[in-house]
Amino acid sequence: MTGKRRRNRDMAASAASNTASTLSTQAALRHGLKAVNSPHAECSNLPSNDRYAESGCGVSGYTVLEVPQWQGSGSRGAYRLRQGASALAGLFPGGQRMRVDTDNQPGGPRDGVAALDTLAANLHAVRAAHVHARARGRAVVTVGGDCGVDLAPVEAALAAHGDRLTVVWFDAHGDVNTPATSPSGAFHGMILRALLGDGPSQLAPARTLRPDQVVLAGVRALDPGERAFVTEHRIRHVAAAGLADPSVLLDEVAATGADAVHLHIDLDVLDPEVFGAVGTPEPGGLTLEQLVNAVRYLASRYTLAGLCLAEYEPRDDGDLEVLTSLITALASVLDGGAANSTVQEVERLPARAWPATRTVSRGG
Repeated sequence: MTGKRRRNRDMAASAASNTASTLSTQAALRHGLKAVNSPHAECSNLPSNDRYAESGCGVSGYTVLEVPQWQGSGSRGAYRLRQGASALAGLFPGGQRMRVDTDNQPGGPRDGVAALDTLAANLHAVRAAHVHARARGRAVVTVGGDCGVDLAPVEAALAAHGDRLTVVWFDAHGDVNTPATSPSGAFHGMILRALLGDGPSQLAPARTLRPDQVVLAGVRALDPGERAFVTEHRIRHVAAAGLADPSVLLDEVAATGADAVHLHIDLDVLDPEVFGAVGTPEPGGLTLEQLVNAVRYLASRYTLAGLCLAEYEPRDDGDLEVLTSLITALASVLDGGAANSTVQEVERLPARAWPATRTVSRGG
């Protein structure tokens, strides 16, 4: 066995061990919120009641909210998103972690949306969990699951920052289909359009974004209806190639007049040669260095209103090398750090990106 494969195997075993420990549930909560055990035993006895239970001693300045929703995905491997959500949450170092007890049933289509009733029930649970997480006065990192888990977090960021919020959508896809234009009925391809006020009523946000509050970053695969919508509404867009220089993205966000940013990161924004454990990979994506630098630059300029990481479908042990580097860097940003060592670690990983513009269905 090569040294690299041995490291990957050991890392995977460690992550699996941490996940198994973390996923032991202390209490079942109304609205489906569960807390998971902290790796810090001395910090595990925090107060609980019939609505919530918590664990973790707040070593980090944020709470990780795990949302293992998979029904919004149109991928054949969508069910793996549950495992992916658990793995992503487990890689964030220390601090508080909560898990939303989402409905595990596939659900049926209604009104042009697959598993609509299931998704609506999950949204109710995520909203309740997010309210509790924010009440602790800490930043919230939401990990999915499919991209649809970001509806309640963006809704909360809008409530806090209003017109001064900009959402930066790191994704290979636009996610601006509607039930009428979607090829598959999968909500993960409609989530941003719903946040813009044009989605199923059962999944409508309390407050909607304006098109000028959105910047697409790394999007390179749009369905025809999505392309027309982006063009008609003049939604700002920085292509993958443009993110080689993070100041380009900063300029686009600055043009929105933002004071705060919410960052949505679908892992398929990365090039498949860098990271391919996603349901709908698209060539021409970002390197890990480009993604991390973009996040770091944005966090240095704006208040970070929220962050969502989604769409990890575990495939093999090699996934963890990239994810560990990414999440280490994100955690550093969330904790206010900008250590050069993180960037240097990212630079050692395989990285390749080339410009590409495609029109192809995500299954959304």
